[in-house]
Amino acid sequence: MITERSAPPAPSPRARFAVTLAFAVHGFFTAAWMVRIPQIKDDLGLSEGTMGLALLGAPLGLVVAVRSAGALIGRWGSQAVTPASGAACAVSLIPLGLAGNLGALVCSLALLGASLGLMDVAMNAQGVAIERSYGRPLMSGLHGWYSVGTLLAALVGSAAAHAAVPVPLHFAAVAAVLTAVLLPGCRNLLDRSADAMPEPEPATPGGPGEPGGPVRDGTVRTARWSLALLGIIGLCSFVGEGAVGDWSAIYLREDLGTGPGTAGLGYAGCAVAMTLGRFTGDRIVARFGPVRVLRAGSLVAAAGLGLGLAAHHPAAAVAGFTLFGLGVAAVAPVTFSAAGNLPGIPAATGISRVTGVGYLGVLGGPPVIGFIAQGTGLGWALGVPVALVGLIVLLAPATATAGR
Repeated sequence: MITERSAPPAPSPRARFAVTLAFAVHGFFTAAWMVRIPQIKDDLGLSEGTMGLALLGAPLGLVVAVRSAGALIGRWGSQAVTPASGAACAVSLIPLGLAGNLGALVCSLALLGASLGLMDVAMNAQGVAIERSYGRPLMSGLHGWYSVGTLLAALVGSAAAHAAVPVPLHFAAVAAVLTAVLLPGCRNLLDRSADAMPEPEPATPGGPGEPGGPVRDGTVRTARWSLALLGIIGLCSFVGEGAVGDWSAIYLREDLGTGPGTAGLGYAGCAVAMTLGRFTGDRIVARFGPVRVLRAGSLVAAAGLGLGLAAHHPAAAVAGFTLFGLGVAAVAPVTFSAAGNLPGIPAATGISRVTGVGYLGVLGGPPVIGFIAQGTGLGWALGVPVALVGLIVLLAPATATAGR
């Protein structure tokens, strides 16, 4: 029997709004607790080193969850898993706010990380399906709304900390409000039939294009090779994003001698540039194609950060971090879109594998840079993200499926 090619669903503005809401809520969940880390640390009486170890719970839980996300979404569909994992994120905030010791903190962070990872894969799989229904790039804009969610969460969290709102009350309010917003909004997501991926174009029955034949098997093998390359692209970008988040302020403060206010501008510039780049990215990808956009962007990121570090001046460093954020803005959305459109591989499976490899960069990149910095200095160690994003220039053709 010939496997029929699944047609994309009709464009649905309601579904597009629903997945946009999911991205923004996910961003809010991701950043809501980070602003209160100093208060949590003080309440539990933890040292910097102990708190650093505790914070590993979230990325560890995330990496474990994304490895099983493909199977879960394949069974229940991204329409069901997106709101369910979002509700799990909300529930996870409650024990995090109430954690009374180190063990409880690590466990609650692992649970939150796992919920965030599962929601990440599910909403991206839904985004790929909606993007396919429109027949034009949408993923970059969706990731832009994720960035907006993180910004709003940072502002709300900062206001709560300034007003001395207790952490449990803050987290409970966030959980209640976001659940009330997310669950009704997700009703308009595309049903599980939209998660199906088109099979390779079949040929005459009994010929080489028959399912299981040489053409299809060769296409799937090529798709798996492309999936591995997409994972490496994600890793190269995520190492840099994690490094800027964890080390840019320290570099500006300790290596370049800036004040506390200036030290935060490196990450702020990167975050703002990445958000703006994502909101304009869809039009640019539609015009020039994903391969050209990733190549140009990675060159901007590598050259900007490399020259900014070489100048050894605060203004140049802030500009370098900002250009890095602009250059890598399209990497995650284009890579996830490509992974979700590989022939013969379900969208959720492709996205979960790329996400899992990519988040290893977030988990392992900053510690590796810290280890290198001990021997060479932080300025030289930050050259690692420069080299990695430069590698994307060579790997960018793996994202060609995002343009189909």
